[in-house]
Amino acid sequence: MKKVVAIFGSLSLLLPFLKVPAAEVNLPLPGNGLKQHPFLYVGEFDSRNPQAQTIFLVRDGKVAWRYSIPLYLCPFAIQEFDDVTMLANGNIVFACMSGAGIVTPEKNLIWQFRCPDGTETHSCQPIGKDTVLLALNGKVGKVLVINTASNTILKEIVIPTGSTFAHYQFRHVTITPGKKTFMVGLLAEKKVLEMDFDGNVIWSCNASSAWSAIRLKNGNTLISGDGEGYTREVNEKGETVWEFTQKDAPFQLYNNQTANRLANGNTVICNWVAGNKNLEEWKTSVQVFEVTPTKEVVWALSSWDDPDLGPCTCVQLLDEPGNADEGDLQR
Repeated sequence: MKKVVAIFGSLSLLLPFLKVPAAEVNLPLPGNGLKQHPFLYVGEFDSRNPQAQTIFLVRDGKVAWRYSIPLYLCPFAIQEFDDVTMLANGNIVFACMSGAGIVTPEKNLIWQFRCPDGTETHSCQPIGKDTVLLALNGKVGKVLVINTASNTILKEIVIPTGSTFAHYQFRHVTITPGKKTFMVGLLAEKKVLEMDFDGNVIWSCNASSAWSAIRLKNGNTLISGDGEGYTREVNEKGETVWEFTQKDAPFQLYNNQTANRLANGNTVICNWVAGNKNLEEWKTSVQVFEVTPTKEVVWALSSWDDPDLGPCTCVQLLDEPGNADEGDLQR
């Protein structure tokens, strides 16, 4: 088994941490807690639980299923869940820094990718029944198109970043509607790119700390600003048309790693706290929340006990219309 050497468990450990005074979560929080939506949930680098980095499936307000792996594959190789998607058949595609995989509801690992030495992956997303788009950070950053049925790499696309430090190149790579292009945030260059599968850059905009960028069905792009704590929608010209930041939040924002745009126009934002070394403050944080276009928070989840879901990097709401296999969801 090959090893991938990593120094840090999260990109955000390399970025300036938001110096916002900690505050207790004001209860009750808006919404219906764990019962608001059925959802799939992961969070990277839960340092409290080195034996159990966990994917959670929540239905009817309870954890209905979970799948765990150890944080350390070996002393210098980290496994942390960064990306997760439930397919129409119930199988779950995930990325875990040292690799990626597909696990069945029975917890059988039916496909696995192990990162070669010196590389890591934080994004693995379906682009059809038996195909995934996998981001591979390394000396040369790439995106791989892989047929999971035959375990064959169909295509390699080099990402035009000047950074050779694998951990500081890019995070989520997301397919656009129509599946002809994909989005990637370049961390060193402070840009978001749209690229085609021939490696051509066909659109770009300036955006610092872009952990994730998704192309919305309205043609705009929703960017998650990680350590800078913003979630921003920009138009084709790169102009900000909507943004949610600390000044809009009734609770402390930490790292906004990913966001979903819902069919009703609301936005669900993952508020990752694990870059904060003060573990006592974790339990005072909101892990994920939903806001309207007018920035009203209509759901906020803080679940640190019975169940303890841990930090939040990525969620998939399972009551959203659309087929995740075909990239129908805006996430």
